[in-house]
Amino acid sequence: MKIGLFTDSLQASFTEALDWVVEQGIEAVELGTGNFSPAPHCNLDTLLNDEDARTAFTAAIESRGLMVSALNCNGNLLDPHPERGQKSQDVFYKTIELANKLGLDTIVTMSGCPGDPSGAPYPNWPTHPHQPEFAELERWQWNEVIIPFWKKAGPFAADHGVKIAIEMHPGQSVYNTRTILRLREIAGPSVGANLDPSHFFFQGMDPLLVIPTLGENFIFHVHAKDTRLNPYEMALNGGLDMRPEHLVGERSWAYRTLGYGHGEVWWRDFVSALRIAGYDGALSIEHEDPMMSAAEGIIKSVKFLEPLILRTMPE
Repeated sequence: MKIGLFTDSLQASFTEALDWVVEQGIEAVELGTGNFSPAPHCNLDTLLNDEDARTAFTAAIESRGLMVSALNCNGNLLDPHPERGQKSQDVFYKTIELANKLGLDTIVTMSGCPGDPSGAPYPNWPTHPHQPEFAELERWQWNEVIIPFWKKAGPFAADHGVKIAIEMHPGQSVYNTRTILRLREIAGPSVGANLDPSHFFFQGMDPLLVIPTLGENFIFHVHAKDTRLNPYEMALNGGLDMRPEHLVGERSWAYRTLGYGHGEVWWRDFVSALRIAGYDGALSIEHEDPMMSAAEGIIKSVKFLEPLILRTMPE
């Protein structure tokens, strides 16, 4: 395994970011190409259309002894807003094409969350079956939007030699183990998981059970990000929390730097579970801790991971 970094949080030029990454002992970079990512280090259209730009891009990474773990185009690919939805899908398909041209085999994205039959330009995330309208909406979303899109997208990625690592995320149609298994059946083996444990904790999921359930050849990429649960607020209000994410002291949960949500023993078990499941790729640090600067959070995360990571497979 390697320690990696999703570089979106670094406010620096491409080469400055790479130099800083090397100084911290990070070995792999995940690069955003657009959608939810501001893509500060990867100009998607330029790289897609200019071979010289791709050569310089690859040389800058490889000359520093780094590797690219994945291209990240997280976004709502099924956004019912016409402009947002089309833009998200354009970035997604271009990212697959760019990965192919760069000789990369993995991209990270989300499943998408459609709207409803009314055509309103807002995503609609049904999460409770009590009202029959919610169950009808979920069926409509899968049958009319999700299945048609992913029946095309999965084979498109396979034809380009690219694996799609889906980030299970609340607010998206794929947010837990059951829904990603369903998507895999629809889209085929080119679709697997970008396993980010931080999204599981506040849903009441146990990442250490999710990993063996998904098993070998399903986990394509991993995000190293922690979540701290506020026991009082979780007991009082539960994990569905619409308060702004910077209000760490008020919310039921908050994304935190590694070790500030779960301790060393838990993360040792996490790394071991990944190894047992056959994963030997990057643990890509994603900094979203509102209480620390990107530099501080990333440095602390690297130091936390270094003694825990499993670097060699037994013969």
